[in-house]
This record gives sequence, C-alpha cells and structure tokens, in this order.
Amino acid sequence: MTNIDDGETSRALGTPKNPAADDPSETIDWDAEAPAFDDEPDHGLREPAVREAWAARLRDWLPHRPSDVLDLGCGTGSLSLLATEQGHRVTGVDASPAMVTLARGKLAGRPAVFLVGDAAAPPVGEERFDVILVRHVLWTLPDPGRVLRRWCGLLRPGGRLVLVEGVWGTVSPVGIPAERLYGLVAPLVSDAVVVWLGDDSPLWGKQVEDERYAVVARL
Repeated sequence: MTNIDDGETSRALGTPKNPAADDPSETIDWDAEAPAFDDEPDHGLREPAVREAWAARLRDWLPHRPSDVLDLGCGTGSLSLLATEQGHRVTGVDASPAMVTLARGKLAGRPAVFLVGDAAAPPVGEERFDVILVRHVLWTLPDPGRVLRRWCGLLRPGGRLVLVEGVWGTVSPVGIPAERLYGLVAPLVSDAVVVWLGDDSPLWGKQVEDERYAVVARL
C-alpha cells in the first residue's frame, strides 16, 4: 500500500547543506564549512523551538522501541543526537572528516558511532539497521534510484526509510521534487507516505516558501 499524506494527520517529524549552490556536482569543501555548519538554525538545532520541532518529527517517524538508526550524511550529528535522546542507537556516516569529528564530540558518551564514508555506499559491511535517516543528501547523488535500492538492502525486514528532501530556489532551483522521490521509493517498499514540511516554520527557524517534505517508507 502507498499513499500521499496531506500532512494534516502527521504534522510533527533548512535548506540543503549547500543552499548557495545551483549545481549539486559543484565541489564543496565540507571540512572548511564544518566549524560554522551548526550556525544555521536547522543544522545546529540550538534554538529550543527548532530543536523540539525536529524531536517531535523523529518521535513520530522512528520506532517507539530502541532501534538501530543509520544517519547518512549526518553532518555534525544534530539529528543523531535527537535519536539517541529518544533511546535509539546510531551509526552516522559523512564524507567530511571534520564533520565526523564534530559529531563524535557532540555525542560523546552516547550510543553512537561515526564513520567517514560515502552516503551512497556506507562503510557498514553486512550490518543491518531498523531505520535509514537521510536529510538533504539524496538530491545531490547522481543515481538516486540505484542508491535507494542499496539503502533498502541495508534495512532489516520491516525497516524504515526517513528521507527529508526538497526543492530550493526559484531562478535555478535545485533538489528533488516530492513526486519524483515518491515514484522512486514506492516500488521498493510496502508503504510510503509524503509529509509536507514547508508550512512547519519551527523546523527551519523561519517561514519558507519552497518545497520541503519527507518521504517515510517501510519495507
């Protein structure tokens, strides 16, 4: 079964990592960006209202029991931290060693491990997870359909995909439209839902007008 949620029944679960880029293939030095990365409200989640907005979404979308979560393109680990606070165990992967270093410091003493690696081909061996959590990463990858198939292979039976994406900009928009991502995910899973996030301003720390959403799916 698949469906598209209008958001009214599940309002609780930024900009892309590179809001200035019009081309996802453009080279970004994420190690250089790392020290200031958390200054964006939806990156660092330092403002209480923004932090609670994301925490509420994760409570809605992650399993209620303690689970193994793979956070791909984890950045400095802000969503990973929320997941551990809700009782989950997290493995985070990011291509930037500087981001991974910050994430390790942020989650020191928590049930989390962070690895340097490619989100499209995570260096997790044969390990399997209950949830794959990805925010503003899939749109940058050249073959999202192939990547999604790989990610589904890393999930345990009944596992979940939580994919937060969007389309940003008006003159030269970048991103992946919800209709396209839903179409890629739906054939791979037993259930998928699109939740619109653009009108939930606390998530972003401001009002936004572009397309922001999540696709939440179960195998």
